[in-house]
Amino acid sequence: MGVDVLVAGGGGFIGGHLVADLLRQGKSVRSVDVKPTSEWYQVHPDAENVVADLSLLDNAMAQTRGAGEVYMLAADMGGMGFIENNKALCMLTVLTSTHMLQAAREHDVQRYFYSSSACVYAADKQTDTDITALREADAYPAMPEDGYGWEKLFTERMCRHFEEDFGLTTRIARYHNVYGPNGTWTGGREKAPAAVCRKVATAVLTGDYKVDIWGDGEQTRSFMYIDDCVQGSQMILRGDSNAPVNLGSDELVSINQLYSIVEEIAGISCERTYLLDAPQGVRGRNSDNTQILDTYGWAPSISLADGLAKTYAWVYDEVKRSIG
Repeated sequence: MGVDVLVAGGGGFIGGHLVADLLRQGKSVRSVDVKPTSEWYQVHPDAENVVADLSLLDNAMAQTRGAGEVYMLAADMGGMGFIENNKALCMLTVLTSTHMLQAAREHDVQRYFYSSSACVYAADKQTDTDITALREADAYPAMPEDGYGWEKLFTERMCRHFEEDFGLTTRIARYHNVYGPNGTWTGGREKAPAAVCRKVATAVLTGDYKVDIWGDGEQTRSFMYIDDCVQGSQMILRGDSNAPVNLGSDELVSINQLYSIVEEIAGISCERTYLLDAPQGVRGRNSDNTQILDTYGWAPSISLADGLAKTYAWVYDEVKRSIG
């Protein structure tokens, strides 16, 4: 049976929000994920929900058959702690990336979206906290995040060559730290905003106003709210440019500032302990949004403070439930 859209990785954080938005538009959606549905972030009854390992070519072929468009979000990934300690697992996503491209070509998919990452950018351009925002051209000469970043950059090149050699229309967005409700907030794969919200919510609920911070807290990042990510991804898929484009906020903050924003939302102030030997990634990273503004006339609309307020409210409820 044919569907308008296949979302590979539909059981994940971004995938769950994307499936919801596509269904709201009246599209038929096949949502595929390797996890059992009990572990999906969101399960939408109106979608065709399939548990399948897309790293296997037969599964990729079966699930791509009949799909008009593909969003390839499936990847083995997590926050900085997971990425730094699971390089081989992150690299093995190349099987999913390769097989999904082969399947899309085989089944004449009309448009193919690949979610790349800011981790493709060369490490020597991310050594200072007061960082110059990363332009798309800064991915080369290549020296991306070890493991995860190399797989993403390699798959970007595959997308380019599948378009050049086989005529498959591919579109690539480089995600910059996507966050929001209905995501990972504990267990080691969570990103910084969710981890900060969890620690502050735990402090509020236990009355123990102490938090541990990885590194010295001066490392800088930008964070994009999930609604902007979902809107931007669909815009890029529909667009005319096959060049990889940053999809992120250019609102740069330090991790210390991130904690301060969430503490203000929660109405508390915490004593901070800095774990200097913990994973912390590059020193500074920000998105240069010149290309997406020039190409699409688009910029993220949700401020970090507003997005964190929504995220904190959701994480607070999850933490409260977990501690009884």
